[in-house]
This record gives sequence, structure tokens and C-alpha cells, in this order.
Amino acid sequence: MTSAMSTSTDIDLKSFQFILTSVEDHIGIIQLNRPDKLNAINMPLMEELVKCLTWMDHNEDIRCIVLTGNERAFAAGADIEQMASATPVDMILRDQFVYWDRIRKIHKPLVAAISGYALGGGCELAMTCDMIIASETAKFGQPEINLGVIPGAGGTQRLTRAVGKARAMELVLTGNLFTAQQALEWGLINKVVPVELYLEEAKNLAKTIASKPPIAVRMAKESVLKTFDTSLESGLEFERKAFYLLFASQDKNEGMKAFLEKRQPEFQGR
Repeated sequence: MTSAMSTSTDIDLKSFQFILTSVEDHIGIIQLNRPDKLNAINMPLMEELVKCLTWMDHNEDIRCIVLTGNERAFAAGADIEQMASATPVDMILRDQFVYWDRIRKIHKPLVAAISGYALGGGCELAMTCDMIIASETAKFGQPEINLGVIPGAGGTQRLTRAVGKARAMELVLTGNLFTAQQALEWGLINKVVPVELYLEEAKNLAKTIASKPPIAVRMAKESVLKTFDTSLESGLEFERKAFYLLFASQDKNEGMKAFLEKRQPEFQGR
């Protein structure tokens, strides 16, 4: 897989086959682009997605990233054709989850804009994002049990952390789908909006985040995520160190000076 890039000239955003990309108002927008397969996730798509996310993560002009599909489907699951005849050794050698690990390490906030189906790997991809905006038509689920397997890209772990043990157990063991409104009530997503507004709402959220000091945003994201892999005591220690560290940033000086001078701050990510 291509290594991380750092400048806007390093990759051609129009060269991708399975994703569409654009940049506007300090936000990067990535659209999954396999409409004939309901954006089913396969290895080539994941390779392109990680390559683009890595580039956006290293591009200082981009401060937040929106990941979306189309109105019919965010991603209707993994591409079963590439797994149907696979053996355990095939799956180990394929090492497909290395891409998911890379997404988990993206520093910039990820906002998922979901419409239609977000099933199996699609639901898992949505849950790797930091926030989720969904249309009223969105349908979520982990139906892998119906294929004789279980979620393998974090579904059993992230869903349980979001909605609790009993509900996650029911959803994973039955494979039942659930609506955007249920996902909202259970705490899995941030907001439900009409289908014609879901992408704009996600972009508006991303633009708001992009207006904040980038270093503080990064440290805030890391501190929140620390909740899931450490004790409260260790998490508080991590938060406190991040808090102190930000007092060395120029953005901290600008933010506090602007507050005292009653004006809008101009953050530079320094």
C-alpha cells in the first residue's frame, strides 16, 4: 500500500476508481463509489480509502473529513464474492483488517454521512468514524450471522460500547436491522435529518469542527477515544497531560487573546 503523503501534489484525487473526493472549506469529502454493488466494501476500495484518508490526515489545509456513500447506500456490507471460497489461511494472508487499523489511527475527526444501507462492514465503517449524521432512510445492522460468520471489523466491540451489551447481543445474534431513529435513541449516531439534508448536515458539522484550533481538536479526539481502552485514572492522566501540552501552542495564545479582546480567533494549527 502506498505510504503516507504530505502535500496536495502527491496524489491525483481524480485517479481513484472506487471513491470520489473533493476538498472545500478546510474539509475533505470522500464518497464511496461502487453504486452498482451498493458500495459493497472490497480490498481495492479499502486500499483507495486508506490512501486518501492518510493523505488528508497529512494535509494541513484539511481539518475535518466527511465520509459518505449515496442516497441508496452508504455501504451494504462486505463484498461476499471475495470471501465465499476463502480458507482461514487465505484470510490470514489477505490481512484485510490492516486497512481498518489504519483508519482507527487517523488523527483528524471523521464524520460519517449515512443514507440507505449501512450493513455489516458498512456499519462497522460508519462506527470507525467519530460522529454519524444519518438520513431518515438509513438502515443499520450487523447481519453477518446469517452468512455463518460474525462481524470481523469491530462490530461486536464498537456496537456494544455504543448501545450496551444486551442490545448489541440481540442485534449481532439475530442479524436484525435497525432504523436511524433507533440508532439515535440508542446513542450510536448524532442526528437524523431528511434525506435531502444528510450530506449538508454532515458537512456543516465538519465545517464547525474545522473552524476550531486543529491541535486542540486532535488532542480532544485522542482524549475521548482513550476512554475506550484505559481506566478512568489513566484516562484522566492522559487528558491532563494533553491539556497542559496545549498551553505551548500558538492557537491557545490566539484563542485566549481573542476572547479577552472580544473578537473571532484566527487559528493556524500551530
